[in-house]
Amino acid sequence: MLFFALLLSVLWTPLALADGIDELKSYLRGLNSLSANFRQITISADGGQMIESTGTFYLLRPNRFRWDYETPNEQEIVADGSRIYVHDKELNQVTHSSQKKILDGTPAQLLASEQPVEDYFTLSNMDEGDGRTWVELVPKTEDTEVVKLRIAFTEGQLDNLLMEDRFGQLTRFIFTNLKRNPQLDYAMFRFERPAGSDFLQVD
Repeated sequence: MLFFALLLSVLWTPLALADGIDELKSYLRGLNSLSANFRQITISADGGQMIESTGTFYLLRPNRFRWDYETPNEQEIVADGSRIYVHDKELNQVTHSSQKKILDGTPAQLLASEQPVEDYFTLSNMDEGDGRTWVELVPKTEDTEVVKLRIAFTEGQLDNLLMEDRFGQLTRFIFTNLKRNPQLDYAMFRFERPAGSDFLQVD
């Protein structure tokens, strides 16, 4: 009996894990837009310095997105398809740079690009034992800040995304109230410089 149980586990595991990559590709294939509330938890490489942020995320393919941070500090990050703008409302300061240069290997590239995901990432199925379907993504570009992503689905719905940078810092995004393919206005992704703000180009 034990032999058959072991045999079944060997045969079953690759098939079960294979669903992760297929599910990710299917999810991205039909994706036009997204909106969600998010909770972001950042932990340093030594396991300390936990920072927690909350806000709202919007995405419009191709290559447009915005993150509106509400706590602990108000900040907005807007990508219009060619440049990305980071506005610190407390400092009234805006930094901006080429979108492509910044986004290589990031979750934003994964979700916002219309190119096949395997063009940018090497994909592996994961089993975290938590009931979610996990996929690990390693950027194919070697000089990216991000070295590894993990994305999770629950019943076909994106709900977790983990990012590890080259310094070992971990950032986790937990999504709630996610809406797939909502109607979003292009105007949401056009950045207008706030009056009196410092405007700094960093590329």
